[in-house]
Amino acid sequence: MAAQKQGANSAETAWPVRRVNESVKGWIDRLGWLWVEGQLTQINMKPSWKLSYLTLRDTEIEQSISLTCPTDVLRSMTTPLRDGDRVIIHGKPSYYPGRGTFSLSVSEIRHVGVGELLARIETLRRTLAAEGLFDPARKRRLPYLPNKVGLITGRGSAAERDVLAVAQSRWPDVQFRVINTAVQGANAVPEVIQALQQLDADPEVDVIIIARGGGSVEDLLPFSEESLQRAVAAAGTPVVSAIGHEPDNPVLDNVADLRAATPTDAAKKVVPDVAEERLILSQARSRMAGALRGWVRREQQGLDSLRSRPVLADPMRPITQRREELDRAMSLIRRDVRYLLSGETAAISALRGQIATLGPSATLARGYSVVQVLPRDGSEPEVVTSITQSPPGSQLRIRVGDGSITAAAMAATASN
Repeated sequence: MAAQKQGANSAETAWPVRRVNESVKGWIDRLGWLWVEGQLTQINMKPSWKLSYLTLRDTEIEQSISLTCPTDVLRSMTTPLRDGDRVIIHGKPSYYPGRGTFSLSVSEIRHVGVGELLARIETLRRTLAAEGLFDPARKRRLPYLPNKVGLITGRGSAAERDVLAVAQSRWPDVQFRVINTAVQGANAVPEVIQALQQLDADPEVDVIIIARGGGSVEDLLPFSEESLQRAVAAAGTPVVSAIGHEPDNPVLDNVADLRAATPTDAAKKVVPDVAEERLILSQARSRMAGALRGWVRREQQGLDSLRSRPVLADPMRPITQRREELDRAMSLIRRDVRYLLSGETAAISALRGQIATLGPSATLARGYSVVQVLPRDGSEPEVVTSITQSPPGSQLRIRVGDGSITAAAMAATASN
């Protein structure tokens, strides 16, 4: 609808600059009065000026907006403004068609109180903790001996001197890649994030130290900004927080993989002490040599004890003893077997004598005979025990001591 009222815009019906500026001014004027929070930079104020000019920057990214404020408003503030102050302004967006510029016309400026800043920090701390960014399980271990240490700190700062001096005194060959950034003010967060990303992308950098030598709550605010915490959490390289401010530790201390109390402490935790490590190696060598000597001594004593035993003095003695035992056992077994065989042989001879005495051969030898009738049907002969078995004419076999006689029955006479 707005486009229809203003007319179609095309190459044939291009707008003049004044129409563009007037349209933009109309859109901006409709925003009305706004409350905006940010960080002050570039405060240009002179008592003789009716208006003063300031720049309000975003606290996390490199974006800013120009402010125009009556000088009387600035002079009436109980606490003078300075670069880096966190403020809330009440202003109306203004667009100046003649220059094509945009600014906020300010009617009121308020400092953000320390208590309110701390409350916001604690709210952010709880939020990030709930997301698991403080979880010890996600903390990465620092390398035992880093190939190269990345250092983010202020240019020419005491923190930089302390870290480099302490680290090189502990391990002279340690290498650093130092990136100097703002460590307070509106530019601190974007510069630190950019430096962090550069060092994280460097394959030679094994650990990154973010260092600052303490300061007021307001000075340390950049190290509690959410965007920096998320950049540290996303980094693949272990990060050490060395802000050096004990009472009010920034959120970075919780998100970093390791917190150091001071920049000096960070250097001690990241870089091992070569003298101490050599002492540890020397002590370890001494302990290992002592342990080895003790082991050899104990083994030698064990061997001496074994050599002194009879079994090693005469290795064949156990075999000889067992052989003698076997020989004795074999002799006893043979004796027992011979005795058993002798007894059994005597018993067999006695049984044979009894059989010879009582058997049919002996009876026949004394004049007796055995008479068998031979059946006509060819069946087995039967011993004759009754006259009824051998009627006259029956064929008989008479066994005597030295053979048998075949005969025929003539008659049968019953005994009285």
